[in-house]
Amino acid sequence: MQDGRMSGPSRESGWASGLAALSMGLLIATTVTGLAVLWLPFSITAQASVIVHTVVGLILVLPATLYVWRHWGAYRPAQLTHVKLTGYLAMALLALLGVSGIVLTLQATLGRRISDAWDLIHLVGTFALLAATVPHVGALVWRNRVGTTELAERVRAAQGRFGIRAAAWTVVGVLPVLALTLAYRPVELNNALPDDYSRIYGEERPFAPSLARTTTNDAFDPRTMSGSESCGTSKCHEEILAEWQVSAHRYSAMDPGFRTVQATMGAQNGPESTRYCAGCHDPISLFAGTKNLFEDELTNPQGLDEGVSCIACHSIAETDVQGNANYVIAQPVRYAYELRPEGAGRLVRDFLIRAYPEKHLETFSKRLFKSPEFCAACHKQFVDEEINQVGWVQLQNQFDNWRTSRWNEPGVPEETIECRECHMPLQASLDPGSGDEQDYNRDAFDGKHRSHRFLGANQFVPLLLDLPGAAEHVALTEQWLRGEIDIPEIADKWREGPAIPIEIDAPARVAPGEEVAFTARIVNNKAGHDFPTGPLDIIQAWVEIEVVDQDGRVIFESGKRDEEHFIDEGSFIFKAEPVDRYGNLVDRHNLWEMVGVRYRRALFPGFSDQAEFAFFCPTASLDPDAVRVPYDGERVAMDLDGGTAVGQLEVTARLMYRKFDQFLLNFLAGGESDLTAAVTVMSEDTKVIEVVGPADR
Repeated sequence: MQDGRMSGPSRESGWASGLAALSMGLLIATTVTGLAVLWLPFSITAQASVIVHTVVGLILVLPATLYVWRHWGAYRPAQLTHVKLTGYLAMALLALLGVSGIVLTLQATLGRRISDAWDLIHLVGTFALLAATVPHVGALVWRNRVGTTELAERVRAAQGRFGIRAAAWTVVGVLPVLALTLAYRPVELNNALPDDYSRIYGEERPFAPSLARTTTNDAFDPRTMSGSESCGTSKCHEEILAEWQVSAHRYSAMDPGFRTVQATMGAQNGPESTRYCAGCHDPISLFAGTKNLFEDELTNPQGLDEGVSCIACHSIAETDVQGNANYVIAQPVRYAYELRPEGAGRLVRDFLIRAYPEKHLETFSKRLFKSPEFCAACHKQFVDEEINQVGWVQLQNQFDNWRTSRWNEPGVPEETIECRECHMPLQASLDPGSGDEQDYNRDAFDGKHRSHRFLGANQFVPLLLDLPGAAEHVALTEQWLRGEIDIPEIADKWREGPAIPIEIDAPARVAPGEEVAFTARIVNNKAGHDFPTGPLDIIQAWVEIEVVDQDGRVIFESGKRDEEHFIDEGSFIFKAEPVDRYGNLVDRHNLWEMVGVRYRRALFPGFSDQAEFAFFCPTASLDPDAVRVPYDGERVAMDLDGGTAVGQLEVTARLMYRKFDQFLLNFLAGGESDLTAAVTVMSEDTKVIEVVGPADR
């Protein structure tokens, strides 16, 4: 607009400019849609406003640039007044908004996230532009509202026409919001349990015997709980997606062990009973109502492929430390086209989430996720009368192990090591979720995210399933088991060395024919819970002993595996042997029959245990009776094939670990099988014993 002191024709022609009316109308439309994004609740209308605001804003750049250039050139010689000053300020702010808008559009279209700084500049600049433009235009309009001359009448008429044209362009700019809102057709969701859904545990407990429940106490359409792939293909969380794809959370439902045990449980106790496992292993299928009496396949396709999906985990709204999946899950509100990820809809979805991330963050990023109590919902398990028809029995319980251990100092984060600090160590990251100012030792710009590999102790299933990146993941898991992965975040709180070291205590010298007694001491050095932990009827950790003479001849051994991959009877082993009500061994992971344990051996954090061994030191004699020496009622093989004197004995102790015992694997494979679980040597120690004459002892 022009100053009122300029010539009459210029004043009139300025208001008559079509370029001015177009620029003003599009500017108002851009402002209105921007404020709608800011102030409207999350909705299709708000999302349509994001799209229209972006498109109209980009269109505005050209006419606004031309108009401002001409306007500045025409009125640059005019006297400096408050009107001209607010005009200059408005021009500068309009340029800033244009630049910031283009930057934000490029970031939302091609990048991983929009910049908080540019977003703030764009927002503050909007209100600053309003503060400059309203008095600039208002002063000119007010000046031209007085006067009765023919010129004044023409100017007022020109202003009126300007207002109508600007309003028309405003409507043209805003109307697409309404059109997009009306045209959008959301995906029809099936959030109801099947009509034939069995509720044998009670009408108000549709997902029992699992303690998991939804906010509506009804089904969630599996499509709303799946789609983890899109978290990475949108370029936002591709690093985290790659980590999750090979994690135990991802394969929790496709694990062949889980699927076979689930089928057995369903056949024996009814498909409804498998809901007990599904809250942690297969939540998508559970909340879709798939664990039902009339279902042949108890895991639906989305659940099978994704297990504990990104959305399933990040939609949990409340947890309880009782365990058995005692959590409440909310169905997330999804963005437009998020459930139609193909074609142009995928581009719109990705753009909206990056350009308008507030609802995404509100839905999927919560302080709850950072607490050990969040993990407790699934990493604590029991059976009770509802499951075994007898009574309550505690099963794996990583949470209470940690809670009562040396690693937990309530209220003192500098001395506490939490679940995520170990199992989700910080990784250098470009992820939009990097940084965390809520942690005592981090900030919002540290450029790191927490690993979603959830490294633990399963070095078998990823390769068995041939998951993407399985070889790398298994290598990292083995390093983790050995305690070889450095975690700088907790380096000053954690102990150095192996996770579970083993150390031999043996005599330095023995005489031929003398009894050699020694121990292997095992310490839970780093684990924040029992070692081993998890389903101890499946997992095996044991001590392998080998004693050889100076020629490499085996003098004594224990903990070896035979040709069928079974561990020698009598070996020192960490595991549990649950029993049913009749005293029979529960050895097919049929925990629904468990009422107690007849044997259990594990190490609490910081505690130690020791295995005791003994044998007779051999001589060089080749007499058959001398090469098999009785000990504790058993005979220890000493296959001496030479006559040289024994000069020294080398004792080696190894702590071995495997995820599946062989009997269970054979059951899962339907009989005897060549399939066997990978074995990791977690720690090792060697001692040399000198063999001397009796006089030298």
